[in-house]
Amino acid sequence: MSTVTAVPIAPVKRGYLVWLWIGIAVAVLAAAALAWAAPTDPVTSVLAKNRSQPGVVETASGLQYKVIRPGTGAKPTDTDVALVNYEGRLNDGTVFDKSQQPTPMPVGGVVPGFAEGLKLMPKGSKYRFWIKPSLGYGAKGAGPIPANSLLVFDVELLDFLPEAYIRQLQMQQQMQQGGAPGMPGGAPAPGAPGMPGGAPAPTGR
Repeated sequence: MSTVTAVPIAPVKRGYLVWLWIGIAVAVLAAAALAWAAPTDPVTSVLAKNRSQPGVVETASGLQYKVIRPGTGAKPTDTDVALVNYEGRLNDGTVFDKSQQPTPMPVGGVVPGFAEGLKLMPKGSKYRFWIKPSLGYGAKGAGPIPANSLLVFDVELLDFLPEAYIRQLQMQQQMQQGGAPGMPGGAPAPGAPGMPGGAPAPTGR
């Protein structure tokens, strides 16, 4: 039978233990207070809250979207022009842009988050996008959109056509009517002010 030899440890006074536990408690409370007092980025907070909401999907890039009404059929690509109805809002609900009629938008000519969202949509669908600043207008902002803004878009995809075909129709229309450059039907040309690819126009334009 073996004998285990242990190095004796001097007993710790009870008063020391009390102060030790008090010190640990103070440290924990201080850390919690710092975390509570630290400013929270509103964009990060909204996106984090969205992740727990039913129906909200987040892509690898960080774009969040929700299907309001599903569609059917094909989806547009970067070389297409999408015909959409849309409303753009800031995180506080301020509407900064809204289509007054179906509006053509070149998928490859709008901000990255809007383009990514359009390419997810089948014809006839309606989606809501939450576009973080890095996929929108970033630190510079644009027009009525402040820097580092989260953009919330409700978008209805009515139809889409290849951009080359749209350009061909545009040229034919100009030759026949001698009119000013624009999209068929008198709609603004891609990249015009008020579209998610250029400087958005104020509400009520």
